[in-house]
Amino acid sequence: AIELTEGLLIDNVEQSIAILEELHQTGIVFALDDFGTGYSSLNYLKRFPLQALKIDQSFVRDITIDPNSAAITDAIISLAHGLKLKVIAEGVETQEQLDYLKAQGCDEVQGYYLSRPLPPEAVTKMLSH
Repeated sequence: AIELTEGLLIDNVEQSIAILEELHQTGIVFALDDFGTGYSSLNYLKRFPLQALKIDQSFVRDITIDPNSAAITDAIISLAHGLKLKVIAEGVETQEQLDYLKAQGCDEVQGYYLSRPLPPEAVTKMLSH
């Protein structure tokens, strides 16, 4: 998936929609990165051809200790699934965060708990074992 930030999309909304629609027709998948930290107009979620929302690590970091972060994360997951979007959580660093996100129905996770960033050859080696 190509990850897009909200700021990138809102500079010229109509042009962005047209370009993304055209690219989506060729099979390209788009994810809205850092959802909830920028402009977050819910109107964009129904206008842009998105297939996934990424929950920003600033919410994930505190989901097991801050009820507000947990509530926002839960709401993003519910909203995304209601719109038939996949949900990806960024910044997962503990088993507790992973367990919480799994229990809430988060589709995918990223973060140091799973792996630090790796060069392509190391990823290939890691996946072959």
